[in-house]
Amino acid sequence: MSSTTRNYRATFILDNRGKEDTVDQIVDGVKSVIAEVSGKVTAVENIGRKDFARVTDAKFPAASYVQIDFSGPATAPSALRERLRLNQNVYRTLVQSA
Repeated sequence: MSSTTRNYRATFILDNRGKEDTVDQIVDGVKSVIAEVSGKVTAVENIGRKDFARVTDAKFPAASYVQIDFSGPATAPSALRERLRLNQNVYRTLVQSA
C-alpha cells in the first residue's frame, strides 16, 4: 500500500506570557513535533502579534500568530493536534488542507 503525502497549512496562536521562550524557540519546538508525526516543513511565516477579536481573558488580549506549511500523511493533522494539546506555549491550533 503506497503512502501519499498531503499539503497542510497550520496556524498557531502562541502564548509566551511569563516564559523565557521566544517565539522562534517555540516555533522550533512546533517544527520538531511536525517532524515527529512524519511531516516535512516547507514554509514558516511569522504573522506577528495581533489583538483578539473576542477577548476571553482580560490578561491575554493579544498573541503571536505563526503559519507553518507542511506536507505529511493523512494522519498528521490529528496527531499534531494531539501532541500540542498539552503544550502550554501553543494557545490554539488550526490545521487546513492546502
